[in-house]
Amino acid sequence: MEHIHAMQDQAAGKGMLQINVTSAADSRPVQGALVSISYTGVPEQTLEQIVTDSSGQSEVLTLDAPPAEWSLDPENERQPYSEYTLDISAPGFEPVSIAGTEILADVKALQNVRMQPDGTGGEEEEVFVIPAHTLYASYPPKISEAEIKPVNESGEIVLSRVVVPEYIIVHDGSPRDNTARDYYVKYKDYIKNVASSEIYATWPADTIRANVLAIMSFTLNRVYTEWYRNRGYDFTITSSTAFDHKWIPERNIYDTISVIVDELFASYLSRPNVRQPILTQYCDGRKVTCPDWMTQWGSKELGDQGYSPIEILRYFYGDDMYINSAEEISGIPASWPGYTLESGSSGEKVRQMQEQLNVIADAYPALLKITADGIYGPATANAVREFQSVFGLPATGKADYPTWYKISEIYVGVSRIAELT
Repeated sequence: MEHIHAMQDQAAGKGMLQINVTSAADSRPVQGALVSISYTGVPEQTLEQIVTDSSGQSEVLTLDAPPAEWSLDPENERQPYSEYTLDISAPGFEPVSIAGTEILADVKALQNVRMQPDGTGGEEEEVFVIPAHTLYASYPPKISEAEIKPVNESGEIVLSRVVVPEYIIVHDGSPRDNTARDYYVKYKDYIKNVASSEIYATWPADTIRANVLAIMSFTLNRVYTEWYRNRGYDFTITSSTAFDHKWIPERNIYDTISVIVDELFASYLSRPNVRQPILTQYCDGRKVTCPDWMTQWGSKELGDQGYSPIEILRYFYGDDMYINSAEEISGIPASWPGYTLESGSSGEKVRQMQEQLNVIADAYPALLKITADGIYGPATANAVREFQSVFGLPATGKADYPTWYKISEIYVGVSRIAELT
């Protein structure tokens, strides 16, 4: 009990948590999953028990967290987030336990859980332990590399243009650790995970944008140059902070970060006359210094002063840094039309979106089915608004850039298994 009282004494803030449970077999929501929540370290003291709805989602819970100021002050040495353990069970699925879900004050944590159907894994509960945040704990600093890779080596560059991959393979350890597991991760999910692991979601939105752009550009440099494959490895990137970024299996992400990644996911950073995305390295600027790179706490200070994302990036990397867009996005049925679809829009792009929403509604019964007539009327606007609400986007009822690609992503996820079978 003393442990609980100590945590409550520090919990001057409140954070939010929503759990989203899907099947690892077909990406469909798991209705009726039972989620038990406790303080990490006090598993016998259940704080809440909730059940997921037909969209596989829990209600939004309000949980104790340390004061928001702790994650905003670079001099603070106290842990700025509280940690909770989630035990998830559902009929027909193997149970999952996640210890260390991080709750920050004033933002919503999103815990995505993918459950394996019974009989596909071991008999024991699958347990994930989320290690401490990189800004709070000590991790190996990044080993410096050239930000632009040489292109005159035979086979060094295999792509003719920058492509946003649908998936990347993450080696959960240092490159030479043969015991580390490889994970097949959706690109956007990878970026959201890394950003949630390496900056605080309470920071200014433009600071988050600058850091997300740096993470994406670094990652796309690894993809574009096939950096590890050209060294005999069969993965795209590692989870080692000494070599790449911190990525953590099954860690929670945050709504403030998720929305920004959905907005920017096809972007990267470039310099004039350089085809490849720039390997934008950075450090925290407090435990580790890096004069020629962006510092995370420095970017937070500039965000507080009203700097825009590109102004933050140029402050650290120089005035010849530009935001660019990838020429291709993999794994999507059709590209965004180039303008927002809304009431009054019509045509083939509207029809494509309506058809995709109807397939998604087969998997998510709470979503509305509509007539795929190519006309963006009130029913389509309502269906888009409901979709946005379920998948964490601003509920405008308009199919803007993030919404179009989120519909594509969910459509591909729920329809792919059916197509294969």
